[in-house]
Amino acid sequence: MTTFHSYCLSASGEEWGQGSESALFPYWSFTKTAIAICALKLSENGLLNLDSTLDGEPFTLRQLLAHTAGLPDYGILKSYHEAVAAGEAPWSRDDLLSAVMAKGTLFNPGEGWAYSNVGYMLAREHIEAASGLSFSRLTDEIICQPLGLKSIALATTPEQFSRLHCEAAGHYHPGWVYHGCLTGNVPDAAKLLQGLFSGRLIGAETLAQMQVRYPLGGAIEGRPWTECGYGIGLMMGAMAQAGRAVGHSGGGPSCVNAVYHFPDVKDPLTVACFTAGSHEGVPEAEAVRLAGER
Repeated sequence: MTTFHSYCLSASGEEWGQGSESALFPYWSFTKTAIAICALKLSENGLLNLDSTLDGEPFTLRQLLAHTAGLPDYGILKSYHEAVAAGEAPWSRDDLLSAVMAKGTLFNPGEGWAYSNVGYMLAREHIEAASGLSFSRLTDEIICQPLGLKSIALATTPEQFSRLHCEAAGHYHPGWVYHGCLTGNVPDAAKLLQGLFSGRLIGAETLAQMQVRYPLGGAIEGRPWTECGYGIGLMMGAMAQAGRAVGHSGGGPSCVNAVYHFPDVKDPLTVACFTAGSHEGVPEAEAVRLAGER
């Protein structure tokens, strides 16, 4: 039987959960949502321009955040997965980039869509350079302090990872997640996303920009998506009977998560669901089940 750790927050103010509320988990690709929020807040504050091409590059920050820059992903590299499985130390940033870009870009910026962790690594580097602050500091100042979130931190060492509620935690180096891997408890993941949609992190116009969707198709086998697309740091579409779903799924060695806002249910709901395994469809389906109870 699958064990879920979940937390739900409704628009009317109800909060409830199951499993441990104190256990810490890797947020995996839900970190992309945080990177995007930081970038958009810096843009609101006039510290960077989303639509200017980056120095020496043909793409913009907006294209990096929307996965439309044409960059490939290190997930395609067999050698990457072999090195992670063998417990090797992470490659240097430049070695990784050389390996990923060996065959060039996939398409011209703005002329397609391809999920790229490398793109988010470059986005993180750009917002750090523009602000003069680390991503960890930006996350704290832009997200955690305004929302009162205490558990969220950026993991950078195996020792930090060893404290997580995840089977692989004891022997995984978070440096293999090149855009960074935030960690935290399940309630704080839900509160982060709810804080975004309640207008406590960025303005309404900026949030609307974040939800400009690149359509990617319909149903995905083994997952509850009936319509899918991607915005800026947000997976977007519809999930079965729950209707519209906006948030992000994440996965890595031995654990997966789904953190979504469901605006179409009677009492709009934000759900964070974490569990063991490797298939993101499992926590997504549980999130839909929880949303369907409203």
